[in-house]
Amino acid sequence: MDHGEFMDAAVAEAVQGQREGGIPIGSVVVHNGKICGRGHNQRVQKGSAILHGEMDALENAGRQSAAFYRDCVLYTTLSPCAMCTGAILFYKIPHVVIGENRTLLGGEELLKAHGVRVEVLDDQRCLELMKKFAAEKPELWKEDIAE
Repeated sequence: MDHGEFMDAAVAEAVQGQREGGIPIGSVVVHNGKICGRGHNQRVQKGSAILHGEMDALENAGRQSAAFYRDCVLYTTLSPCAMCTGAILFYKIPHVVIGENRTLLGGEELLKAHGVRVEVLDDQRCLELMKKFAAEKPELWKEDIAE
């Protein structure tokens, strides 16, 4: 499967979040080959405790049937944290494509243990966005990952 178009969309969301003064993490939800939800981390912009990129993309996909999510792939620029991993498992999304997991290694093993197909692309754009952000705003980065 060619992930280019969808990871490009997730990266565009991350860049948008950064432009807004937030944390550069983006995500898209793809259903049957079409983006049905896109989002980016908006904890800073909206003063939210939970609006990570994956959560925003799921929110923007809207209310759907349980069967709908079982035909989805979630793309995210960064390995999903415990909260986002829980949402992926809750909706039984069977496939997650991750831009990079060097900056943060999230719940990948838990996803795999529940039968989720996990692919890590090691996308240099994603890695550079996060490395630069973490170096420039370490306190905000630590807050976002609950350290």
